[in-house]
Amino acid sequence: MKFSTLVTKSDLAAARKVEPLVMAELERHGYSEEAVFAVRLALEEALANAINHGNARDASKAVRVDYHIDPRRAVIRVSDEGPGFSRGSVPDPTAPENIEKPCGRGIMLMEAYMNEVRWNRDGNCVELIKKNE
Repeated sequence: MKFSTLVTKSDLAAARKVEPLVMAELERHGYSEEAVFAVRLALEEALANAINHGNARDASKAVRVDYHIDPRRAVIRVSDEGPGFSRGSVPDPTAPENIEKPCGRGIMLMEAYMNEVRWNRDGNCVELIKKNE
């Protein structure tokens, strides 16, 4: 599987330039409006997490997006230069004690909208997989 790579600085405005390129590939391969929406939402969350949490908004650090999209599935990897984290350490945002806390909602959305969400062992790269159903 051959991946395309985009690298952007740790800046939300710069990262938004990545999204149209990935969305165009989804549309080119016949993904539904719902699937394109799901991937856009998950990608936005992954980019925001990489910039805000992974790279701590350090403009000297980069965010890398590797993606492979074909008619069967989309695989998108978002990597940051931060120290990483453990998925198990993020509290459940739906638990009563966390309802009003903003943390963890992006991960919850990614997991709800994608078919698979995986992190590398270091916790600084998330892989988003969406099947074209």
